[in-house]
Amino acid sequence: MDFPPIIAQVWGTLGWFIPLTLLIGLLKSHWAKGHIGELLVRLFAHWQLDKQTYRRLHNVTLNTPDGTTQIDHVFLAPYGIFVLETKNMSGWIFGSEKQPQWTQKLYKRTFKFQNPLRQNYKHLKALEATLGVNPEHLHSVITFVGGSTFKTEVPANVTQGLGFIRYIKSFQQPVFSETEVDAMVQTLQTGRRAPTLATHREHVQNLKRRSDPTAERQCPRCGSALLIRTVKSGAKAGQQFWGCSAFPKCRTM
Repeated sequence: MDFPPIIAQVWGTLGWFIPLTLLIGLLKSHWAKGHIGELLVRLFAHWQLDKQTYRRLHNVTLNTPDGTTQIDHVFLAPYGIFVLETKNMSGWIFGSEKQPQWTQKLYKRTFKFQNPLRQNYKHLKALEATLGVNPEHLHSVITFVGGSTFKTEVPANVTQGLGFIRYIKSFQQPVFSETEVDAMVQTLQTGRRAPTLATHREHVQNLKRRSDPTAERQCPRCGSALLIRTVKSGAKAGQQFWGCSAFPKCRTM
């Protein structure tokens, strides 16, 4: 059946416009932005970090007492273990080392997100438990890509663009032998969860469960149940927190 020219033209336009609109929407999604940010970090590391010196693993999911934790990037070198958390964000970024949440201001809109240093702390503790290394040799690194601007002073390990490369290379004192680095890489390769869609889905479910205030929780340090407790005195009297049921043997909060 032949269509009139105007209808054929409209139909042809919709043929490419609709897929393009869907693609743009996908690229703006949180999931896509996260993957693009992680890909940029991989490319930066590929260009700037020697592969023989800095062994790298990406998208590492490890089991923890309360489920799983997912690490964007791990670089293992004689100079230490560098644990990278990637943030693909634009706009102005406000935050300090001890604030539970940081703020992104994008034009007239404001968004809150978890302090990435706190987010990365759990990654470090999981690696410490898996590898059995001195925590002094584990280094947390946060890298922002996407054209954001820090509007407050941030620690030296919170970087932008290629800044994480400079931070990692600032460590020049060997603490591991090449044999030890090889052994740790092998331990992570065998101990990590397979980087599959099923693993990612399970991790997302674990995150939802941990964010549910009614769900049972386990202590990430000893595996005992966590209980909701209330501060009884001081400036924070009345505030609630999760505390380990094994207290005082375990003082995790």
